[in-house]
Amino acid sequence: MTVDEDGSRSRRGSVHGAGGGVTLPLSAAALAGGKSRRMGTDKALLPVVDGGQAMLGLVLGRLRFVADDVMIVANDRERYQAFGARVVPDVHREIGALGGIHAAVSAAMHDHCLVVACDMPFLSSALLRRLADEPRDYDVLVPVIPGESRQGGTGKVFQTLHAIYSKRCLPAIEARIREGNRQVIGFFDAVRVRELDVAEIQAWDPELRSFFNANTPDALAAAAALTGNGEHSTGGERSLR
Repeated sequence: MTVDEDGSRSRRGSVHGAGGGVTLPLSAAALAGGKSRRMGTDKALLPVVDGGQAMLGLVLGRLRFVADDVMIVANDRERYQAFGARVVPDVHREIGALGGIHAAVSAAMHDHCLVVACDMPFLSSALLRRLADEPRDYDVLVPVIPGESRQGGTGKVFQTLHAIYSKRCLPAIEARIREGNRQVIGFFDAVRVRELDVAEIQAWDPELRSFFNANTPDALAAAAALTGNGEHSTGGERSLR
């Protein structure tokens, strides 16, 4: 089964990538069901603009462009069943993003799983396709942009919730969980990591809007302003309404 550009599904056999080659099957997951402390309410269910789709619906639409196995990682199944994707719970609860990645990769039908957050309204289908088309001789494929974060003073930020993970990551993830290390990049030294640098990313998403997180009221308002001004860059896809 393949996924057409408009998000619909068809049975044409192989998926053909942007370069004309064949893209291997891919699973994809949106991490939802977090506590949304900074937003004050479930951010996955909020629209960016009045009358628009919930952010989770927007994210799932982008994922269906590149994957034929799409899921939501959340512990409250009933809340998200209306989105038309299977809902899988965390295996290891209350450990943040690492637990969500573990659940997604464990439940994936395919050997590789794209994992994103539910609060990323400007995901670029073009960039997601670029990741999906990359030869699968890695365990983690992760975009990297300049900056500083809680990941450490490396001068770069690993976009771990816009990355593809293989099932070969599971033993390393489980080992770090047993050690009490909840940092996503904490298991990277035990697997094969391929970085997608900022120059390559900007060829598909010039303004790096894919990594915009609408996870606070102010950030959501900023996303709405970008949308209202027609400034969002998502690779020429459908509007947010």
